[in-house]
Amino acid sequence: MQNKLDGNGKNMKIYGDTKSGNCYKVQLVCSLLNVDHEWINVDILAGDTKTEEFLKMNPNGKIPLLELIEGETLSESNAIINFLANGTEFYPEGALAQARIQQWQFFEQYSHEPFIAVARFINKYLGMPDDRLEEYASKQAGGHKALKVMEQQLSKTPFITGEDFTTADISLYAYTHVAHEGGFELDDYPAIQEWLNRVASLPNFKRMA
Repeated sequence: MQNKLDGNGKNMKIYGDTKSGNCYKVQLVCSLLNVDHEWINVDILAGDTKTEEFLKMNPNGKIPLLELIEGETLSESNAIINFLANGTEFYPEGALAQARIQQWQFFEQYSHEPFIAVARFINKYLGMPDDRLEEYASKQAGGHKALKVMEQQLSKTPFITGEDFTTADISLYAYTHVAHEGGFELDDYPAIQEWLNRVASLPNFKRMA
């Protein structure tokens, strides 16, 4: 499948960290849709997102960040992947269809990522420091609550919004498939495990580095 971006995608720049789930969303949609781009690695722990140059592009100082050919920039992972997938079956036309996708993307950002991704960050990026152990433990209940919501949905449909794979699946796949790195084992979520396998079997699928 080819995306329908205007212009020549090869001059697009994507700033990100290959270990970040939010950045992986962008890598995955680019791979699935054969989006030509230049990847620029950013080390958040080294302060790369706090430099004057980076803050001019994104005052919020976060990655991923998409820089378009014209010099315009777009931040927030779900906004970026919806933009890149616009005009494809991964982000279908129609107000309700797009709202269904966004509904799950808001769920990912507010009910899933703050627990699963933060617990993973404390463990994988920071090495579980003593002063973050209590916070790490406090994330477990919320993360499992989100996984239970996903399990319920995926017990009824093969993909998050229904019969077809969309950017909602990309949004939730990113941190769910590495949830164990935040202490969330998926043994009790068979529908999620089957869904993870379906996503990983898609043509041009790219694994997280």
